[in-house]
Amino acid sequence: MTNATPHTLDPAASAQRQLDAYNARDLARFVAEYTDDVQVYRLPSAEPMLVGKAALTEHYRTHRFNLPQLHAELVNRMVFGNKVIDHERVTGVQDQAMEVAAIYEVTEQGIAKVWFVSGS
Repeated sequence: MTNATPHTLDPAASAQRQLDAYNARDLARFVAEYTDDVQVYRLPSAEPMLVGKAALTEHYRTHRFNLPQLHAELVNRMVFGNKVIDHERVTGVQDQAMEVAAIYEVTEQGIAKVWFVSGS
């Protein structure tokens, strides 16, 4: 197996691999699941908060993977075609756990778009 992970259209597997890498704080493995031109949104904003793998990498390096208690627990997952909707309980970012919905749009090249909705 090479370092480059070939992607097949298995949206749930892509979402799970990035979640596992997130919890391991493995930045290289995490960003490998995303396309080079990934767009990340925080709803209700219609404009992406991050565009491109470089911006994604920098954000997670400086705002997530540096947090020692960071962990996302998968509460529920639904798959609709190439979309995966995860309900996650994220700890280690704020004093209280955050309830988050993450919607991943997956292509054969990887996760192309993500929309986040926070319960707080």
